[in-house]
Amino acid sequence: MSIDPQLIHVLVCPQDKGELHLIEAEQCLYNPRLHRRYAIRDGIPIMLVEEAEQVDDAEHSRLMAIIESGGSVVSGR
Repeated sequence: MSIDPQLIHVLVCPQDKGELHLIEAEQCLYNPRLHRRYAIRDGIPIMLVEEAEQVDDAEHSRLMAIIESGGSVVSGR
């Protein structure tokens, strides 16, 4: 299940208020500035800082490769 396209345009990171990258294949929203991943469950983004996953450098690189290949949609626009 994917996020409503209208919702993605208003979502920002709850911590730094910046853009997020929707990676539908991973069912997550990713903040590359903070290396923080927010899960999407049943089409609902879990936008709580305490629920977010801090990713290590290797996972950050993997997610950035997906983003750089065009595999994401940028939120907050």
